[in-house]
Amino acid sequence: MTPLPPGSTIGILGGGQLGRMIAAAAAQLGYRTHVLAPDRESVAAQTASSLTRADYHNRIVLADFAAQCDVVTYEFENIAAEPVEWLADHVPVHPSSASLRVAQDRAAEKSFVEKLGGRPARWAAVDNRAALETAIEEIGVPAILKTTRMGYDGKGQARIMDRADADAAWEAVGGPAVLEAFVPFTHEFSIILVRGHDGSMVSYPPAWNQHVDGILSRSTVPAPAEIAALWTEAAALTGRVADALGHVGVLTCEFFATPDGPVFNEMAPRVHNSGHWTIEGAETSQFENHVRAILGLPLGSVALTGREAVMQNLIGADVDCWADVLAEPGAHLHLYGKREVRPGRKMGHITRVARDLD
Repeated sequence: MTPLPPGSTIGILGGGQLGRMIAAAAAQLGYRTHVLAPDRESVAAQTASSLTRADYHNRIVLADFAAQCDVVTYEFENIAAEPVEWLADHVPVHPSSASLRVAQDRAAEKSFVEKLGGRPARWAAVDNRAALETAIEEIGVPAILKTTRMGYDGKGQARIMDRADADAAWEAVGGPAVLEAFVPFTHEFSIILVRGHDGSMVSYPPAWNQHVDGILSRSTVPAPAEIAALWTEAAALTGRVADALGHVGVLTCEFFATPDGPVFNEMAPRVHNSGHWTIEGAETSQFENHVRAILGLPLGSVALTGREAVMQNLIGADVDCWADVLAEPGAHLHLYGKREVRPGRKMGHITRVARDLD
C-alpha cells in the first residue's frame, strides 16, 4: 500500500490506556487520532486529537467516524466484531476482524493455533454443567475453567483442584467455557510481533512476565535462559499466526516455558501490557511500530536500548508511590490519567532501563 502521510487521521476503537499510548506515539510522528468509545471516562481522549463518546453499534456514529478517519485500529479485543466489519467496508481497518474473531473466543483460538502446529494446554470445550463432568474425566484435575469470552486479568476463570470444586467453578464461570489442564511451567513469557502490510515482520525479545492474583505485575527483558531457549520456536509460531490471519499491526502471543518447549496460552491482536517496557527499552516502541504498520510505514528497530529493561505495573493503591518514583534516577513513570483508584485497576507503570555496560 501507499504509506499514509503525516497529517492523516487514525481512528482508535476503545478509550483505555493502550489507546492513550497509541495516540501519543502517533502524535510524535505527526498523525492525528480520533477515539471512539462509549466510556464516561476515556483516558485515551487525553492524548488523542478528538473523541466521539458513543456506542460502537450506532451506524450513524460509525459512518461519521469512518468519514473522518484514514485508517482505523482497535486497542482491545472485547469489542463486537460486527461494528469492525461494518467499518471495514468504509475505511481500512487493521488488524482485521479475522484476528478479532479468533482472539475473542478461547476455543476458536486454541483450535486455530493447534492447526498451525502450536501446542496449547490440554483442553476441552464446556457448554453446560454435564459437559464439565465429561471434561474433568478427559482432562483431569487440577484444571482451570475459563469463560470463552470477555476474560482478562484473571477474571472469568476458576480453579478446580479436585472434583468437589466443580459446582463452585461452574457457578462462578458458567458457559460457554473451556477446561484447561494445569501446565507445569518454569516461567510465563510473551512474544510481541509486528507485521506490516507487505508481510514483513519484526519480533521483540521475549519478556518474562510475572503475575500477582492473575494480573501482570512485572515484565523483564532479557528473559532468563529457560525462556531465551524457546524464543525462536515461540516467535515462529506467532509469525505463522500473523500470516494465517493476514494480521497487520502488533500481535501478542503468551506462552508457558516448559522443559518440553513453549506451551501456547493465549493471543491478543493488539499492543500489550507486557510490551510497555519498549517505550524506553527498545529503539522503537510497540506503540510506534503498531502505528507504522497500520499506516504502511517501514517497521522500526526492536533492538534494546540498554542491557536490561524492567516494567512494573502500578495496580490500585501502588500508584501512590508516584512522587518517590519521580525522585528516582533512571525511573520512567507513566500514569494513565484515571481518576478513581480501585483494587486490581491498572493505574500506570514504571520502566527502569539499565544502560551501563558492566
